[in-house]
Amino acid sequence: MTKCDPVTGACLVSDLDKPADSAAPAASNARHGWAVRYIGDPMCSWCWGISPTVGAVEAFCEAEGIEFSITMGGLRAGGGDPWNAAFKNFLRSEWQHIAQTTGQPFGFTLLEAPHFDYDTEPACRAVATVKLLQARNGLPISTALKFFSAVQRKFYVEGQDPKLTDFYASICASLALDFNEFRAVFDSPEGMQAVQQDFVRCRQWGVRSFPTLLLEHDGRTQPIAVGFVTTEQALSRLRQKIAT
Repeated sequence: MTKCDPVTGACLVSDLDKPADSAAPAASNARHGWAVRYIGDPMCSWCWGISPTVGAVEAFCEAEGIEFSITMGGLRAGGGDPWNAAFKNFLRSEWQHIAQTTGQPFGFTLLEAPHFDYDTEPACRAVATVKLLQARNGLPISTALKFFSAVQRKFYVEGQDPKLTDFYASICASLALDFNEFRAVFDSPEGMQAVQQDFVRCRQWGVRSFPTLLLEHDGRTQPIAVGFVTTEQALSRLRQKIAT
């Protein structure tokens, strides 16, 4: 079972195989040479908890001309946790604690489902798909995070299943994305390769817990936050680091 730390507000991914050799992420070409990298998973509960903070960080980056990107971590890619009373009780307790700590809303109807495969790969692949469409169609940079946040809300508040392709139809409509185009890429080898590239990039950065915010400068990264932080904490740390 994936471990979530109630103190740090981070969910730790299971041990990962050593990644295959791959080109390192390109250095940022953003103004000031700075970039913020957010690494998370739409089905990571603490990532939902930190969602308002991440939105504020992205807005700050846009205002300051700092590159912002989102990378999928694959918290439970492939699933594997048995949908039994122990796992559901763990989720209920975790969600209640995060709601109390962060003020983020949670619904609990999903926990009444007799069967559910907590596989986060499809949700991660959906976001990776939108990043491909964003680049292909010249969509606003904020599209990927808006999509990510909408997936979180539909899962955590409404209790819907992100493994079903139709789950994404209303989200695409809300963001003026062509659902047929989304579905074609989501189900394609290109979409599957894109999310695996995200998982590899996450490992290259040495990130094993989510949410994580990294600050990159000249190809080198340093953490802004590993686990939950408030908006004030994140922005204060970011301002301090880019001022040095």
